[in-house]
Amino acid sequence: MAYNLNARLRRARHDDRGFSLIFIGIGFMALLSASMLAIDVGMFMNARAQAQNAADAGAHAGAVALALNSFTDHTANGPAVKGAMNASKLNKVSGKAPAIAPADVTFPWDADSGQFDLVEVKVYRTKARDNAIDTLIGQFFKHPTADIAATARAIAAPANAENCVMPLTIPDKWIDNTCLAPPCSWNTLSTFEMYDSKGNALPKPDSYVPPGQPNPTGYTVDADKGRQLVLKNNNQNKIAPSMYNPWDLPGSVGGSAYSDNISGCNSNLVKVGDNMTPENGNMVGPTSQGINDLLLKDSGAKWDLSCNCVVGSAYGSSPRIRVVPLYDPVAYAKGQQSGKSQPVLNVVNYMGFFIEGMDGAGQVTGRITPILGKKVGNGPSTAGSFARAIMMVK
Repeated sequence: MAYNLNARLRRARHDDRGFSLIFIGIGFMALLSASMLAIDVGMFMNARAQAQNAADAGAHAGAVALALNSFTDHTANGPAVKGAMNASKLNKVSGKAPAIAPADVTFPWDADSGQFDLVEVKVYRTKARDNAIDTLIGQFFKHPTADIAATARAIAAPANAENCVMPLTIPDKWIDNTCLAPPCSWNTLSTFEMYDSKGNALPKPDSYVPPGQPNPTGYTVDADKGRQLVLKNNNQNKIAPSMYNPWDLPGSVGGSAYSDNISGCNSNLVKVGDNMTPENGNMVGPTSQGINDLLLKDSGAKWDLSCNCVVGSAYGSSPRIRVVPLYDPVAYAKGQQSGKSQPVLNVVNYMGFFIEGMDGAGQVTGRITPILGKKVGNGPSTAGSFARAIMMVK
């Protein structure tokens, strides 16, 4: 019996049949650890992408608020900072809103445009902000959490192109040097004068500086938002803020197309520098038809003087906010002086215009309001543009 027991013990000592279970157990633990590590890495990569989305959304919202609400208000309670923070927090990072404070929304200087038109947003899920992301395998290596952060930049760049523009145009704003009782000051009743009745140059003519040049004189959001203009059909003899010239959008000719382009959107792109083809004939009737159709699309919208904005619209942005192209008054005046049969309408800028109404004489009443636009080409920003193009830059 003793012999058999000793023999069995010697055989068991050299028997390796049970080691497979040990190897399986070790392999299972390694596989589990690798799986947990892969889950951690995947979770961090997903969280990083979500954090970038949150930062992008915040920067974009901040730039939109900069363009449409206030270009100069960079305070913690201003629309740009508030808009950026709210948009970022709506984008969850691993199931929770990222941390973002007013100091995380900044407005860097843009050397291209010479303005503070950049919005930089930083969002965090970090230990320092008390919202770090929990790990799975990292807990076994004394790393129970991981930090995730992201940065984004957007720009409210000066726009140089628009679509859905109105088929009527007015002159850009100028400096009035020819009033009857100096000191002169431009107003909505001013007329642009470079020549006397005989076509001779005035000793001190009115002056105009277009966007893209130092100290442009045109309409700006800060100076002109909420200004009311009453526009009437131009007799083609005066250059005045109160006079509009009908023109043919690309691919559109005649009263019916003209009216449709007022009440609807012509998607053709109109760029700074384009020449507008004047519409022949009296367009008071088609203008009235187009404006009335436009008013019916959003009849509850109105201009509120307390906020200097549109209220009561059935849309996020009222269709009654239209883009009016602005022409160069100098080119117009020179065309008249040289005897051209049609007015020279050269696009130099754009203006947002909320249509309030129209009377029986064809006079269109509206308020100047901010608008967004587009930037085409790779050239420098056109400083002084009224419209702003929102773009991500980082």
